[in-house]
Amino acid sequence: MSEIIDLSEEFWDRRYQTNDLGWDIGAVSRPLKTYIDQLRNKDLKILIPGAGNAYEAEYLWLNGFENVYVIDLSQTALNNLKKRLPEMPKNQLINGNFFDLEESFDLILEQTFFCALHPNLRFNYAIKMHGLLKTDGKLVGLLFDDPLNTTHPPFGGSKNEYIKYFEPYFKIETLETCYNSIDSRKGRELFIKLLNK
Repeated sequence: MSEIIDLSEEFWDRRYQTNDLGWDIGAVSRPLKTYIDQLRNKDLKILIPGAGNAYEAEYLWLNGFENVYVIDLSQTALNNLKKRLPEMPKNQLINGNFFDLEESFDLILEQTFFCALHPNLRFNYAIKMHGLLKTDGKLVGLLFDDPLNTTHPPFGGSKNEYIKYFEPYFKIETLETCYNSIDSRKGRELFIKLLNK
């Protein structure tokens, strides 16, 4: 196997500076929009890690969820969101490493963050999510159900692989093929809804 590329802050910021964003669909993803649309509690404290251009955060904010936080290694990505949502408080736009975050959230939305992490961080991801979520907090979003790449993001995986990461820390409410993926991801995404133990 070839060596995995460096996934540093500089790497990700360069991708945003040069608009090398093959994963960016330019809008809130359909499955997450559907999920957000059924949420009734506008006071939920929500985190979107590795948020990138953060269309989900923008959609939440414009629909009255003002307690939404994003974290990303790329300051350029955060600046892109700030340009679209100048009213969003600066302290809710966190330029940093997800694994260094010390907060507590009701809901964390997963959208192309897990697949951007080096695969050897996946157990750490599950542990950190467990630690960031309040009791009965939820991790909701999308994971690729596809081998994808071994040397660079997006890194894929499978349902059976994901279960071993999450089962020790979460009650798995949903981990199924996503029924409303966008066309280019149809049959290649799992929708997850995990309840913190």
